Amino acid sequence: MTDATANVAEEGDEETKKSSKTPLILAVCALLLGSAGGFYTTFSGMLFGAESHEDAPKKEMAGDLNLANASFVPIEPLVVSLSPASRRQHLRFRANLEVPTQYQEEVETVMPRIVDVLNGYLRALEISDIENASALTRIRAQMLRRVQIVAGEGRVTDLLVVEFVLN
Repeated sequence: MTDATANVAEEGDEETKKSSKTPLILAVCALLLGSAGGFYTTFSGMLFGAESHEDAPKKEMAGDLNLANASFVPIEPLVVSLSPASRRQHLRFRANLEVPTQYQEEVETVMPRIVDVLNGYLRALEISDIENASALTRIRAQMLRRVQIVAGEGRVTDLLVVEFVLN
């Protein structure tokens, strides 16, 4: 009888050990399903009314192609002297501003301020910043943001670099 009771007790312990893993497995499965559902809901735009990532570039490109309402205002050429330690002496820069037609006169009025901001920014650059392969993209973005602040919100849509030469 002692052996039978011991066998029954061992079987009962094994059953409780096996059944204790079941809720853990179910919890992990529910967590994975909930995470996947949450990701799908936010990514597809069902939550917060966001547009899908596939539609965003199409809308941006369609807005950029509306050149009927755009004017291009030239910025007078800038020649910036570089630091004496560099082997290059000057940076020659020329650009155009893409402006909605209704703001063209306003932007032309503040052109001296725009030239001043661009001069200050270009003079502050180090030669290592300019010679970097991806420098022009970063510099262009920095200058566009500064011009937008000076000209006013929505008045300048893009800065087109025409000439960027180190002498």
